[in-house]
Amino acid sequence: MKVSTKGQVSIPISIRQKLGIVPGCEVEFSEEKGHLYLRVVANSGRGKALVRQMTGQGNTRMSTDEILALTRGKR
Repeated sequence: MKVSTKGQVSIPISIRQKLGIVPGCEVEFSEEKGHLYLRVVANSGRGKALVRQMTGQGNTRMSTDEILALTRGKR
């Protein structure tokens, strides 16, 4: 992996998925004894970022009651 002229690197998708890193997440770097560490900042708004990412993605014309009836099944 190469560092760009702006000091940027890409985090591999497998690592992003494993750690829950999505666009908008905050991360921080630290250095200790010549090793560089990347840490996801706790409470960085991951849930909000996921909601923003999914907003507008639904394409159903069902009402809330119809969706609830499907998820609850017959009573």
